[in-house]
Amino acid sequence: MSSSDTPIRVMLAADPGVAARRIKKIEEAFLAEARDIFVDEVTVEIEIRSLRITPEGSLDIEALRELDADHLDADAVLMLTEVPRHVEGRPLVAEILAKSRTAVVSYPTLGVLSTKRRIREIFMDCLLRLLPDSHGPLQKEYRQRWTRWQPVEPSERHRLFAHPGTGEVRTLLGMTVANDPFRTAPKLSGALAGAAAVGAFGIFYYSIWEMADALSTARLLSIGAAVILSMVAWLIFTNRLWDRPTNKDLARVFWLYNGSTVLTLLIAVSMLYVALVVTILIGALVVIDPDFLADLIGSEISFFNYLDIAWLSAAMGVVAGAVGSTFDSSMDIRRITHGQRESQRRYTEDELG
Repeated sequence: MSSSDTPIRVMLAADPGVAARRIKKIEEAFLAEARDIFVDEVTVEIEIRSLRITPEGSLDIEALRELDADHLDADAVLMLTEVPRHVEGRPLVAEILAKSRTAVVSYPTLGVLSTKRRIREIFMDCLLRLLPDSHGPLQKEYRQRWTRWQPVEPSERHRLFAHPGTGEVRTLLGMTVANDPFRTAPKLSGALAGAAAVGAFGIFYYSIWEMADALSTARLLSIGAAVILSMVAWLIFTNRLWDRPTNKDLARVFWLYNGSTVLTLLIAVSMLYVALVVTILIGALVVIDPDFLADLIGSEISFFNYLDIAWLSAAMGVVAGAVGSTFDSSMDIRRITHGQRESQRRYTEDELG
């Protein structure tokens, strides 16, 4: 039973993209848990919006206050942002602004494992701190072992920091997940088409068959790795995806930005390469007669001979057909990395003036 006729209203806000999808997935579990803890009835609403970035590269706290002002009847506003926050050389997981009944959680700082559970628990931790008089005795501890709360002047603000060592790695991996590498790969369909067109020639050229048979597994793997790295380097530099810090204070943060860009593209290009290998492998199994291949290389063949041919042909296809390609649209480029997305959030001089 509720002790009041007025329910506790909680607003869950999130950036568009991965953060918004995570919020929607935890909504029911979060609401059920909140109703078990709080004395009064609890209602939850979701809003999707982006917070702006100041010229110094930090999250606009005033925008957070405006978010709260838009929902004056909400008892608490919990914001999940994809912006990786870094303060005093440490990853900032969450920040509470008690006066405005608002908390902001940085999604990338949560890493890649059990992110839905971590979001729910950190949201609940923030909510309990924002509304300390609205709940009874707690049956569960929501604090993460790898984090620590710290009060900040003015006293109405509290910050949840990650451990400096593991927090950096966790943030890097979380930023990579937020870049959505598995959705990035399809945006390279033009490059895949070019690579497939060239790589298909490997099915019909005897010299490719003989070379694939002669090369060791280690050398074939090295060729594939070199090709993938070349494609990643091409995409980064031709699309200007490498971020440069505007001042020395941001240098430590920008290695996270660039590191997540490299990891994102490594995953996307590797997926493209594997798809190309599978496509060519199927073609090779259909086209190349086993007896003919055995006569040519002078030994018994197995499935791995076909796999070697497909692997080497895919490498040739990427070098000759994909390097030089780019993303399917300029919009894809603007959404691919944290740096590109944040540049769209950043205030211009005209807006500030």
